[in-house]
Amino acid sequence: MIVTIDDALDPRLNAFRWRERQLTTIAQRKSALNEGLFIAEGDLVVHRALEAGCVPDVVLCDPKCATEFSDAVHTAGGATLVASADIRREVTGLGVPLDAIGVFRRPPLVSTGDLIAQSTRLIVLDCVDNPSNVGSIARTAAALGWDGLLLDSTSSDPLSRRALRVSMGTTFKLGFARFASTNEILAQLHQSGFATIGLTPHHESREVTNLRSIQIEGKRALVLGSERQGLSDASLELCTQLANITMADGVDSLNVASASAIACFALL
Repeated sequence: MIVTIDDALDPRLNAFRWRERQLTTIAQRKSALNEGLFIAEGDLVVHRALEAGCVPDVVLCDPKCATEFSDAVHTAGGATLVASADIRREVTGLGVPLDAIGVFRRPPLVSTGDLIAQSTRLIVLDCVDNPSNVGSIARTAAALGWDGLLLDSTSSDPLSRRALRVSMGTTFKLGFARFASTNEILAQLHQSGFATIGLTPHHESREVTNLRSIQIEGKRALVLGSERQGLSDASLELCTQLANITMADGVDSLNVASASAIACFALL
């Protein structure tokens, strides 16, 4: 069933106006239960959310996308709404009338142990708090066949609006889990047979190898820190190997998302 909306103030559109903290609390983002909501912006992201089995509450569309999505949304227990371009533009707050935007229930959170057990290539993010960077890293990981993301409690939510928009919905192809301590997750990875490669421009006491020369057999995890401070000294000490990307004179580093793309390709 498709319902036509002709008033931008219709209460059925309220969820599309909510901020991230109204959609899902910090506790819900860390919960193993499928609590809280996320928003998928754009017809491709909505399609990939439905394809991944995410449960929709409501999807707002133009007539063409409403016809395309309505059966899947209805089967999953959600509602399909149609509205004019002006109403869709006002509701999204993006200044553009997206062809489709959906409010979905968050999927259950995977445990770190389960994700590590079912993976051979993982990315560890420590203090990567920019959602655009997290979305770009997720898109790279999915494109190059990596299995998932391990994120500390300060790293941005992969299901935030901006992160999902940047990832173009490829986040749904990855597992992701939260951890409390980077040192503990590195120890857990080592116990599970993973080599851990920390990306850093330099280190005072340990050798930092050019990324192109690293040869690894078996399971591997790429460890990335914040753009401002990088990985802590304690975390760098625990990594199996340290690697850098050679820079031209006068340039000290890359954006973390760009660095992750190069490293994911080099470590395939």
